[in-house]
Amino acid sequence: MGVKWEDEVWFKIVEEEEKSQSESQTSDVIVYEIFGFEDETLPYSLTIIDTPGYGDTRGTEHDVIVSERLLDLFRSDDGVHEVHAVGLVMKASDNRLSDRLRYIFDSVISLFGKNLEKNIVALFTHSDGVTPENALEALEAAKIKCARIEDEPVCFLFNNQQEKERKKKDKVGLHNAWRVSEGGMSEFSEFLENIEPQKLMTTVEVLNERIRLTACIQNLQERIDFIELKQTEIRQTQEALKKHEEEMKNEMKNKYDKNKTESEDKSSLLENLEKEMNQLTAEKSQWLEESYQHVVRLEEIALNVFSLSTIVHFELLSEKMKEKGDTEKVQKLEEMRSRVDEGTRGALQYILHIPAVMKKARKTLWNKMKTHQTDM
Repeated sequence: MGVKWEDEVWFKIVEEEEKSQSESQTSDVIVYEIFGFEDETLPYSLTIIDTPGYGDTRGTEHDVIVSERLLDLFRSDDGVHEVHAVGLVMKASDNRLSDRLRYIFDSVISLFGKNLEKNIVALFTHSDGVTPENALEALEAAKIKCARIEDEPVCFLFNNQQEKERKKKDKVGLHNAWRVSEGGMSEFSEFLENIEPQKLMTTVEVLNERIRLTACIQNLQERIDFIELKQTEIRQTQEALKKHEEEMKNEMKNKYDKNKTESEDKSSLLENLEKEMNQLTAEKSQWLEESYQHVVRLEEIALNVFSLSTIVHFELLSEKMKEKGDTEKVQKLEEMRSRVDEGTRGALQYILHIPAVMKKARKTLWNKMKTHQTDM
């Protein structure tokens, strides 16, 4: 924006609130538009989509809300329909991705279509200006999909310490930090100027497919629960029928008539229960098949099919496909599941440490999905 070291000022979009480091400073998806510099320091205006951090203390329920907000933004007529860059922020000093950071990156990348891969870049903070070899190796080890030059992740370096008081003994260090950020911003600006923006139509389809998959899984689980309930009722009714049949063989006339009537009532009840059972079983097969098809479609279009929520769904789908005896689809699911590496499993463990939050998040998501389905 043309700010120089000598100006001793900087641009600030929002006032920061005092919050713990594990909680994002942002409470919702916010779109900032910065314009008016096109004829001076930049050849373009800027639209910045600021998303709250995934995996903070608010739990996965908040992450679901972020995905919904982005979907609304990307598909609305006056929203955002193309993206030049997606920035993954990490410290230059990191030599591995923590389970939490891996979860964050997995969640972000899982939002987008395959066409966005060359637009995803790493933004390294706390940089001393030297190539962050350890951090780059950490990205490589985690197999994070992103833009690459000569088979190395595209990254930009920053070290923002504008707010620190410029004491005489610190000026050299602070000036170097400023120069690192100035250089990183200049390189990033050049990248934005030259990169081809990507349309978000495929990304919108990815987000919709994840919504539909979650809805199908919810319906599938409900049918499974109903079937188990009906199976219990049928078993109890069958036991009662058997008891009445034995009593009718050995009883007096008046008791025989009473047991016969009760037996006929039980038979009628059993017949109705079995009809319900057949209907529920058919619905179970329908939701199982639809869930599978959504997973297959995500594999075709999503930059990362394995969002952590999808991995949880895989367990249920594989189990129920095995029960159904559909070996071909079981093999397909197992082949897809085998691609999940140890890093992603670690990220999965991160969210499974808060099962109560997960359960609440799934319930909230399902309620919201019902509303979304009406306009799809």
